[in-house]
Amino acid sequence: MKNKQNLKARHDGFKRMDTSEIVFKIISYFIVTIFALFCLYPLIYAISASLSGIQAVNGGKVVFLPIDIQIDAFKDVILEKYFWISYSNTMFITFYGTIYCMLLSILGAYALSKANLFGHKFLNFILIFTMWFSAGMIPIYLNYIQTRTILGNMGIADQKWLVVLAMGMSAFNVILLRNSFESVPKEIEEAAKVDGANEFQIMSKVFVPMSKATIATVALFYGVSRWNGYFWAMKTVENIYDKPLQVVIQSEIATIQEQVSEYGAQTVGAYASQSFAYAMIVCAIIPILLIYPFIQKYFAVGVNIGGVKE
Repeated sequence: MKNKQNLKARHDGFKRMDTSEIVFKIISYFIVTIFALFCLYPLIYAISASLSGIQAVNGGKVVFLPIDIQIDAFKDVILEKYFWISYSNTMFITFYGTIYCMLLSILGAYALSKANLFGHKFLNFILIFTMWFSAGMIPIYLNYIQTRTILGNMGIADQKWLVVLAMGMSAFNVILLRNSFESVPKEIEEAAKVDGANEFQIMSKVFVPMSKATIATVALFYGVSRWNGYFWAMKTVENIYDKPLQVVIQSEIATIQEQVSEYGAQTVGAYASQSFAYAMIVCAIIPILLIYPFIQKYFAVGVNIGGVKE
């Protein structure tokens, strides 16, 4: 009954539209569908290439669906100990890195959302200024190296903490959170102060719960960036047992490309060497694919609230 009512409401809505609006919606949906397929195709190809046989992959016959299906590449990935070590490193960096960045971002955004903060306009300008002008790769690299030295002097040999601590927070995400906090009605904050709440209680029990959509969105941004990040980890993490998954995958791909360019198409048992790399890539994106549907409902709302200042 409810489905029939929904279909009737949609039909009535289309009847109320002008012809130009209907044409615009059809074209928009068509373009968005094509764009979604372009975004989805690399994932489909990676899955197909990881499951296809030697001749199909080396001969470039895999286009969409897998050919001569085999699962040996996935078996070898699952049995590869170093792969799971790097996988655990990435999970460590993503989990603690996201918590660390969210803590800094929420505290900074809450302070910057207060108009009575000393130097409020200047501090907000400095934050935005960092988005316009970056220090550059060499100063950032030196900062990482100095952080690694400091951690080593403190007796922290685990270089995963270097990636967690040195990355810090994103100015863009802080601005999203700040704008979301500024949209919280002042009357609610004043009521909390009348009840005797201090600043930390107001932030944790009023502002954070009322901005959960933006917080979930920013947490997703940080989580994905930490999960996919490899450049600075590749440049600064020296211990091979502390390297994250993306660095290992990049190294594997570079090795395969070098072997192919020097010796031609390579095989490993019943599958092509490229299939092993694609299998690693597929395994690497599974956690994001599992988590994203649960956060998707907050995504548009969080960006809209945090991106528009009232």
